[in-house]
Amino acid sequence: MADVTRTIIRYPDARFYVALNKNQMASKKWLIDELYRAHGGTLGTVYILGGWYGILSAMLLNDERIDIDCAVSFDMDSACEPIAAYMNRSRAEKNQFFAVTADVNRIEYPVAIAGKPNGGSAPDVVINTSCEHMDPGGGWYDRIPDGTILVLQSNDQFDCAEHQNCVDDLDMFRRQSPMTEIMFAGELERKRYTRFMLMGRK
Repeated sequence: MADVTRTIIRYPDARFYVALNKNQMASKKWLIDELYRAHGGTLGTVYILGGWYGILSAMLLNDERIDIDCAVSFDMDSACEPIAAYMNRSRAEKNQFFAVTADVNRIEYPVAIAGKPNGGSAPDVVINTSCEHMDPGGGWYDRIPDGTILVLQSNDQFDCAEHQNCVDDLDMFRRQSPMTEIMFAGELERKRYTRFMLMGRK
């Protein structure tokens, strides 16, 4: 909480009123709890696509149940990188966190990361909580190596102008994101929408 507070003070114009609202935080907590139940606490290298301000990274890195070698947060908005880096600066100093400005539709796995010892490592887990914001034909999903553990979230909030890829239900989400093994599939009812989550191996 101290890291969050200091980051809000340092970046007062950032959209923390959205990033930290109760729906966003409930969805992230749900993700972490179900990931721990389904996969255990040892996650290795984690890529977070559409990582925004690095809040999910901070929650994972500070959860005592979770052991992460390195979390890498990708966002195409360059304004997010310094905010995410500041949010997670204590972990960044230990090479456990990196914020990267990149279009996830174009990255090549494993991503070469400036400042990371050995340049980069392939992800053990890829998380995307912003599937509703990403064109399914954009290429981000196809680029993820086969066999990688995936944690994906989408929703049915079609009336949001920023959403270009909502889904009607879990079945539609499964068809959009085919996996060789499903570890978890569920729904989280919120006031204005339903959050869908799939977890498994590509």
